[in-house]
Amino acid sequence: MLEVRGASMCGILGGVRKGGLIPTSSGPMTRRASILFKSGWISLVIIGLAILAFGLIATVVPASSDPPYLRAIGVASIGMGLFGILITLIAYRRRERWAWFALWYYPVFWIAHLVGGLPPGKEHVHQVVFIVLSLAGLLLPVREFFPRRGTRASTTP
Repeated sequence: MLEVRGASMCGILGGVRKGGLIPTSSGPMTRRASILFKSGWISLVIIGLAILAFGLIATVVPASSDPPYLRAIGVASIGMGLFGILITLIAYRRRERWAWFALWYYPVFWIAHLVGGLPPGKEHVHQVVFIVLSLAGLLLPVREFFPRRGTRASTTP
């Protein structure tokens, strides 16, 4: 059985085929693939929620000598957290490749913070945890976004 889904992007990001459609398997996913995929998107949502929570706290209760600056960081973090959550819950769960590429922002962001010794906080345990979670969220279900050659069905009748 073959389900056909509309695609708005082309090339490597959207995987557009003839007629603007990309095939996806509507057959039952293997239990292992299902668990890996669910673990992946849950890991990414956790990161988005943590960033959102930090943003809300920094905006409402700025604990710094420069409250307007911390509030600005808080508002930006709220946006980043919401953006990541929405991309994960909508496009990533639909297995849209552009979402997989876009969410690589998380490990890059947290690695830059770790290597650069950037805030928040003086301890960097949370950064290591978020690096591991984001890499797990992107790499565990990689076959959902990039199936092996020959496993994707053709859209031509």
